[in-house]
Amino acid sequence: MDHFPKGAQSIGIGNASVTLSDPWAIFNNIGALGKAPSEAHAIAGYDHRLGLNELTTLAAGITLPTEKIGTIGIGISNYGGELFNQQQIGLGLAKQLGLASLGIKINYFQTNIEGYGRSARPVLELGGTAELIPGLFFGAHVFNITRAAISKASLDYLPTIVKAGISYRPAKNLMVNIETEKELFSPPQFKAGIAYSFEEKFWARTGITSQPNNLYFGIGFRPRRFQVDYAMSRNYLLGFTHHFSLNYNLKAP
Repeated sequence: MDHFPKGAQSIGIGNASVTLSDPWAIFNNIGALGKAPSEAHAIAGYDHRLGLNELTTLAAGITLPTEKIGTIGIGISNYGGELFNQQQIGLGLAKQLGLASLGIKINYFQTNIEGYGRSARPVLELGGTAELIPGLFFGAHVFNITRAAISKASLDYLPTIVKAGISYRPAKNLMVNIETEKELFSPPQFKAGIAYSFEEKFWARTGITSQPNNLYFGIGFRPRRFQVDYAMSRNYLLGFTHHFSLNYNLKAP
């Protein structure tokens, strides 16, 4: 299912990204987008899982900050191959309200299965973040809060996922994240990640997850207008997955 976290920055820290306020929050936690950078950004990403084209995800989006209503985000993604694939396009809005950043997003989620046809359903998600004390952040997010089914005629539901986590940032160049994620009928997943920057332009990242047990590694480079990130994850049974993403500041001088 196309509900994986997106963006190599997130994946490099084991997907412990519910508190991150980067432009990829349009996919990972719409609530965090209210604290995103004040300039408009365009993003694009490519995930090639386990060397299989059938498990590849392409994603792109744009964030548009406004003075009155908050930050608007638009994201599209495509997952899968010829026999099974899913596409979604979503429109979200997030706004900083005091200490908290809150957001809502509506998605048009389409599933195509060879021999069974095509179906599409609306999917709603909600999220938020807050700085509890200086340097300590909390975030939470719910995907498919309305329990949308794959189709009107199906008894199979799209996953409903709840995640929450904290982020400790004692300095501008260090971040430690801990997060849990729960799908309604699956065991909870534990995630943890660390990111460290050199001269605020180069980032090194690592993370772990349980259920399944995976290791994650990532690097990032942030010149004036671009941010380029790469991450690699390893499943101890299935092998490696590679992730690439690009952020582009549309208004930087």
